[in-house]
Amino acid sequence: MKNLSRLLFAMLLVFGFSNTYAQDENNPWSITVGVNAVDFYPTGEDAPLGDTFSEFFNFGDHYNILPSLSSLTVSRYLNSGFSLGVTGSLNRIDKWGDARVPDYSYYGIDGTVKYSLGEVLNTSWFDPYLGAGGGYTWVDNIGAGTLNGTLGFNLWFSDNVGFTIQTAYKHAFEDYLQTHFQHTAGLSIKFGGKDTDGDGIYDKDDACPDVPGLEAFNGCPDTDGDGIEDSKDDCPTEAGLAEFNGCPDSDGDGVADKDDKCPTVAGLKSLNGCPDADGDGVADGDDKCPNEAGPAANGGCPWPDRDGDGVLDKDDACPDKVGTVANNGCPEVTEAVLKALNSYAKTILFDTGKASIKDQSATVLNDIIGILNEYTNANFLIEGHTDSVGSESSNQKLSEERASSVMNYLISNGIASNRLSSAGFGESRPIDTNNTRAGRANNRRVEISLKK
Repeated sequence: MKNLSRLLFAMLLVFGFSNTYAQDENNPWSITVGVNAVDFYPTGEDAPLGDTFSEFFNFGDHYNILPSLSSLTVSRYLNSGFSLGVTGSLNRIDKWGDARVPDYSYYGIDGTVKYSLGEVLNTSWFDPYLGAGGGYTWVDNIGAGTLNGTLGFNLWFSDNVGFTIQTAYKHAFEDYLQTHFQHTAGLSIKFGGKDTDGDGIYDKDDACPDVPGLEAFNGCPDTDGDGIEDSKDDCPTEAGLAEFNGCPDSDGDGVADKDDKCPTVAGLKSLNGCPDADGDGVADGDDKCPNEAGPAANGGCPWPDRDGDGVLDKDDACPDKVGTVANNGCPEVTEAVLKALNSYAKTILFDTGKASIKDQSATVLNDIIGILNEYTNANFLIEGHTDSVGSESSNQKLSEERASSVMNYLISNGIASNRLSSAGFGESRPIDTNNTRAGRANNRRVEISLKK
């Protein structure tokens, strides 16, 4: 009992010293409580001991086991898979290899540096490890130093609780204590992770360790519960929409309340959320004729505007075509117009592997010219695309040449050259799979986009 008291006292000293290290991992501390078995036989010593590893698993004939909890390990994670542990154990020896001896007391205290292979194997539940260290062992109150090598594994049932099995080879430095194996099995508990704000996320992984938050936001809060963390929420105390960085849009007009000059009445983005009943581009609150379309220069009241597009003839770049204020009285190219252009463009045919346009494409090219002539102040980009057959460099070159070929055709047939440009994108922008004939045909195309 005197040596047991020394053992426990030494373990408390080591535990207290280790606790001065800064915590740098979740649950850095571990305690293992279990049983140990001491086996002197398979160590390569003279009889009554046997050859090295001989009858290594002969529990009945060689293992000394105390039928109670007989091992306690306290360890702390250091860094990069390494941990430092101290183990205290006690046992009763009545089997010295093949010989039977009176009940000798057995006490051991051992320090071990372990290296976890779990991080190397990228596994969390199965955690094998290797260890090396030394200690002091007393048998029948006579002590001797040992050099130890350890092999074991942990089976973690959860983040904190697991089962540990290990074998230690303990080489003795004194003749009166034979080298022996000590096997240990026990329950391990990890603890010590710090969670300052009590939100269930350890400080190490908590981006906001002093403020309770949500796991989805790495521990940072979402005060208004709108799914946007406060640090990214322009209105952190008002539930809002992601598209407005967490701010509300009370009237549902697509303009956040903080930017909406008319937050209770649905309006237009172009008018900062205010309505325009007559659609003349002048907000009703500023429109002297809110029910009659007129130019802003006249306070929203009508002035001479023969095409009725809300742009005065003197300011109208297309006075005989209905357009928009934003486009100087000329018609704007809509999505429907672009769709029509591209419906035609995709049917332009080329000679196989070349940039030359087939004669039967003249009809659709003339249709495209007709549309472009309707939007004389709009500029367009002619895009060439290919499938993935052939090399990437040849496809890039072919796409550029085909786009240029179409552009030159349009210019030669009356479209101003300063309104057009071309570019090739090769096989980089497929709209369909390249694994089928139909998909490749869809990917071989010309597209026309609006240049803004």
